[in-house]
Amino acid sequence: MSSQRLFIAIDLPDEIAERLIGLDPRYRGLIFTAPEQVHLTLAFFGNVDPETTAALKEKLAEISFRAFFLPVTALGIFSRKGMPHILWIGVGTAHPHLFQLHKRVNEAALACKLPIEERAWTPHFTIARARGVSSELMRSFLKKNAEFEAGIFRVDAFYLYESRLTLLWWGRECHPACHG
Repeated sequence: MSSQRLFIAIDLPDEIAERLIGLDPRYRGLIFTAPEQVHLTLAFFGNVDPETTAALKEKLAEISFRAFFLPVTALGIFSRKGMPHILWIGVGTAHPHLFQLHKRVNEAALACKLPIEERAWTPHFTIARARGVSSELMRSFLKKNAEFEAGIFRVDAFYLYESRLTLLWWGRECHPACHG
C-alpha cells in the first residue's frame, strides 16, 4: 500500500454550507467549493505511509474534548502574488476550545513524527478559489457582504480524511474518541 495525503478537519453542517453557496456572485474565475467539501482544517499532512497512518489513528482516538460552539462569520481573502486566491469565512475570535483541539491534534501528529505547520494558524472554511478575479471586484464583494453571518454550530467531532489529487473524493474516518 502506498502513502496517503491526509488531513484532519471539522465538518460544516449542510445547512450552513448551503448558505455559503448562496453568496456566489457568479464572477468569472471564482469557483465555489461544493457544500459537502467545506471544512475547517485542523492539520494537513503530505504523503503519510501506512504505518504512520495507523499510529496517527491511534493517537487521534486518544483525544477527548468537550463539545463547543463556533460562529461562521467574517469573510476574508488570502492572496497570492497580490491577487485574490482563496475566499474564506472565519469563526470569529477567541475560541480557546478550538485552539486547544488544534493543539491536541498537532501533539498527536508530533508523537507520530509528522511535521506540523509552523506558521500561525488562521481557522477558516475555504468557500471559493479565485483564478484571475481582480482585487477590486473581491474588495467590492467583501464590502457588500461585510455583515454576513452564516450561523453558529456545535463542534462535537473531527475527522481524518484522505485527499486524492486526481479525484474529487474524500474518505472519512472517525474514531469513537474523536467525538466531544
